[in-house]
Amino acid sequence: MTTGVRRRLTVEERRQQLIGVALDLFARRSPDEVSIDEIASAAGISRPLVYHYFPGKLSLYEAALKRAAEDLADRFREPHEGPLGARLLRVMRRYFDFVDDHGPGFSALMRGGPAVGSSTANALIDSVRQAAYVQILSHLRIEEPPARLELVVRSWISLAESTALLWLDGRRVPREELEVQLVQDFAALIAVAAANDGPTAALLKPLLRDEPGDGPFADLVTRLVLLAA
Repeated sequence: MTTGVRRRLTVEERRQQLIGVALDLFARRSPDEVSIDEIASAAGISRPLVYHYFPGKLSLYEAALKRAAEDLADRFREPHEGPLGARLLRVMRRYFDFVDDHGPGFSALMRGGPAVGSSTANALIDSVRQAAYVQILSHLRIEEPPARLELVVRSWISLAESTALLWLDGRRVPREELEVQLVQDFAALIAVAAANDGPTAALLKPLLRDEPGDGPFADLVTRLVLLAA
């Protein structure tokens, strides 16, 4: 009978393991509440060994923050096929999947957590917002947006972020409704911008012509008409 030989992890493999363990713990509790001892225990190693790979909790937290930020930024990637409203709805569903699965970690990511004020944390948060901005512009088929449209897209990204943070505090509104609402918020914001800015209107008209009657954009128009009746 042969016995398996346990392979020794390389330095990078051990670092990635610790980051994964930390993210799992941060998904359930705020990083402030998770100790190095807990991370070491969950990883099956000693506390001093954790410090061998990371100088302190802050450096481990920032490494975990980086992985979470990359994951969250990827949620905005979507094939450029089909109506814009349907694409944005799929993006919001993936976004809220992340929020739902990593509640405390998401809050820590967007509010700074133990790394609040650090240049690393601020840069990572900004990278998520910028990645989202670039992806939304790509769906609008625009590289250099008019000033009003840039304001709309960046404002909407901030709205999605704040909505998710508020939703985590009690989850009083079904997330499926919020996902649709945020897509309709986007439609309302760009409609206001287009009504007041010719260049924005010219860019958006071709996209909106492709929206189906049963999509989230058309549903918003129907609801507004009924509201005004």
